[in-house]
Amino acid sequence: MKKPIHMITEGGIDYPLGKIENYCLHYDFDKVLIYLEAKGKLLFGKHFKLYKEDYHIIFKLCIYTIQDLDYCAKLNIDPNKGILLTGPVGCGKTSLMKLVRHLTPHRRAYKIIPCRNAVFSFNHLGYKTIEEYGNEEFYCFDDLGVEPTGRHFGQDCNVMGEILLSRYDLSLRRQESQNPNTKNPTPKNYYTTHVTTNLNAIEIEERYGNRVRSRMRAMFNLLAFDQSAKDKR
Repeated sequence: MKKPIHMITEGGIDYPLGKIENYCLHYDFDKVLIYLEAKGKLLFGKHFKLYKEDYHIIFKLCIYTIQDLDYCAKLNIDPNKGILLTGPVGCGKTSLMKLVRHLTPHRRAYKIIPCRNAVFSFNHLGYKTIEEYGNEEFYCFDDLGVEPTGRHFGQDCNVMGEILLSRYDLSLRRQESQNPNTKNPTPKNYYTTHVTTNLNAIEIEERYGNRVRSRMRAMFNLLAFDQSAKDKR
């Protein structure tokens, strides 16, 4: 029997995420939290828990993930952009990005790519790495800013800056092909790109330059943990 779309099964237990009314799934945030905590324990261990002080961030991530357009509009979240999730070390950014993608198993999931791994790949393969990440896959680049400078055959490269520019250009080309008469179009996030980082806006510009920071404004919704958020590791 086909499982109802409002139900997800984990570890043999059914978790309802809401209810169906008039052929439409209405999510219940309290039920979503129950599912996310259960899934988190399966993914990260029995010590995992969600913290009430983070519910405002979790809620925004959830409405973006399920594409609740009404709430997105109320909270000034553009569903056509990706997520730039910022906050201090250990506040739970990576865990949440790994977790919320399981809310919509019927949709294509993004891959979590540590930025350090992308640089290590560049050091080994060179500019082929930037070409590979500038493709039509869906990615969440994790821990932007902690990666070293790339170096291939003696040539230095700001690898993540180049990858982000490549993905911006990829979406821009898609946008221009669909709307050839539009001047200076802002590209939609056709090929989902998300980022987690400990850096603030000034630090991002210092590390990657004004051009990358400008493109990131066009590419991402900024969701930020409070700088006083505790280390949950």
